Amino acid sequence: MADYHFVYKDVEGASTQWDDIQRKLGNLPSKPPAFKPAPFTPASDQASLPKDKSWIDEKTEQDLEDLEDNPDLDDDRFLEEYRKKRLAELRETAKVARFGSVVPISGSDFVREVSQAPADVWVVVILYKEGIAECGVLMQCLEDLASKYPATKFVKIISTDCILNYPDRNVPTVLVYNSGAVKANHVGLRSFGRRCTPEGVALVLCQSDPVLNDGQSGNGRARKAVIDGVRKRFIEKVVTEHENDNDGSSSD
Repeated sequence: MADYHFVYKDVEGASTQWDDIQRKLGNLPSKPPAFKPAPFTPASDQASLPKDKSWIDEKTEQDLEDLEDNPDLDDDRFLEEYRKKRLAELRETAKVARFGSVVPISGSDFVREVSQAPADVWVVVILYKEGIAECGVLMQCLEDLASKYPATKFVKIISTDCILNYPDRNVPTVLVYNSGAVKANHVGLRSFGRRCTPEGVALVLCQSDPVLNDGQSGNGRARKAVIDGVRKRFIEKVVTEHENDNDGSSSD
């Protein structure tokens, strides 16, 4: 009759007293550390995190509109009111800050782009001719102002396309429109002072009306507030240039 030898094997990593004694004597290698799984950390659920103002500030206009019927905001009157306020701010900014450059137009575009512009939009029109240096100087100043005051509309048109046989000696000419009417006109580069700078041009444009609007303070700003902002930039520019001149003299 055949002899059978059975070997009983415990679970992996298990050890007997005999094995422990042999390890102490150095006859067996050290016992490997028992497997220990990493602690379980549930993934964070963004939807369950508490909501605050920063959560609203990160949303786009479309996101805020989509949140109108969000049940998470139904029980939080503060966040719902803040959502409405933030949405109104984004819509206002998008409405007023919609220009930002001097746009070329033709004679056929004039009525639509200038005369029929909305009543809350001031339009600055430069009549120019290619190849006339003075036109280039003033155009650079207006480009600078257009980027700083994106809620004011700046357009350029070749002088004879706007007014038939307009004399070249009168260009550049700047016309200021509002509500379909001419509010001011400035003929020639000398109208903006001996040294034509963006800050100087801004002061001339705002002599009578708050023509320039940066889109950050809303529509209907008082004339004094606009003038104060323009003057502040003008003074800062003059002070900076004066300091630079002094630094240059000192280095000599």
